[in-house]
Amino acid sequence: MSTYAGISKELATFEKAKILLQSIPYDGTSTWGKGADKGFEAFLDASENMELYDIETDSEVYKQGVHILEDISEDRSPELMFEAVYNKTKELLKTGKFLTFFGGEHSVSIGIIKALYEKQSDLTVVQIDAHADLRQSYMGTPYNHACALHDASQNTNLIQVGIRSMDISEKQYTNYKQCYFAQDIVGRKKWMEKAVRQMTDKVYITIDLDAFDPAILPGTGTPEPGGLGWYETLEFLLKIFKVKDVIGFDIVELAPIENHKASEFLAAKLYYKLLSYKFLNHG
Repeated sequence: MSTYAGISKELATFEKAKILLQSIPYDGTSTWGKGADKGFEAFLDASENMELYDIETDSEVYKQGVHILEDISEDRSPELMFEAVYNKTKELLKTGKFLTFFGGEHSVSIGIIKALYEKQSDLTVVQIDAHADLRQSYMGTPYNHACALHDASQNTNLIQVGIRSMDISEKQYTNYKQCYFAQDIVGRKKWMEKAVRQMTDKVYITIDLDAFDPAILPGTGTPEPGGLGWYETLEFLLKIFKVKDVIGFDIVELAPIENHKASEFLAAKLYYKLLSYKFLNHG
C-alpha cells in the first residue's frame, strides 16, 4: 500500500505517526447512489496530488505522521459491520493516537461513536450533513445509513449542521435548539458561535460530504440541492478546533464520479484541513 499523500515511509509507520487513518469501505445499506465503497481509493489518489503546505495555518501537518490502517472490510450484514467497527474503535482508543476514519456510507459512524461515548462521558458529536439520519430503524436494521446518528442523539450531546432533508418520523428525535438547518445558516455567520457554545469540551466530528452544495461536491450518493460552501464550513470547523478538544473525526459518503475529480479533491483537502486545525500549534 502507498503511504498517505505520498509521505515518506518513515512518517507513515505506526510507531512514528501521531495520526491513524482507518478506512471502512462499506456500502451495504445505501439506497440510491452507490459507490461509497470506492471513496477511500479516490481520496488517496487525490491526496497524492495535493500540495502539503497549508497556506491558512502556515503549516505542513503531514510531518506529524499519518499511518493508514488495514481496511475494516466486514460486509456480510449491517450488524456484523457495526460490531467490527465498534470493536476496532475500542482497540484504537487504547493507542493514544489521533483517530480519523473514512467511509463508506454513513452507517460506519454508528460503531465509532458508540465506542467513543462509552469511554468519554459528556461527549459532543457534531454532525455536518444534508440528512438528519435520526431514524430508529430503516429497512429492517438500526445500522442503516438513515439511522447513522440516532444512537448518538440518545447518548451524546448531538449538534446537527447543514440539514435539509428528513423524514417526518425523525422530528421526535430532533433537538431543534441544536439543529442548524441549511436554509437558516447558508451565507450567515452568527449561528456558528452559538453552536460552539452548545458543545462540551470533548468533540467528535462526523462529516457526510452531501452536506456540501452539490455544485462543488456532486460525487455523493444523495446530492441534495443547496448546502454548505467551502469557506463557511472551514470557518465553523476552525472555531471548534480553536476552543474544543476534538478527539477524532470521520468523513463519509464520497462516491466518485468517473473523470470528474472535484469531489475527491475536496474530500482530500477537507481531511488535510481538519488535521491542520487539530495540530495548529504543534510546530
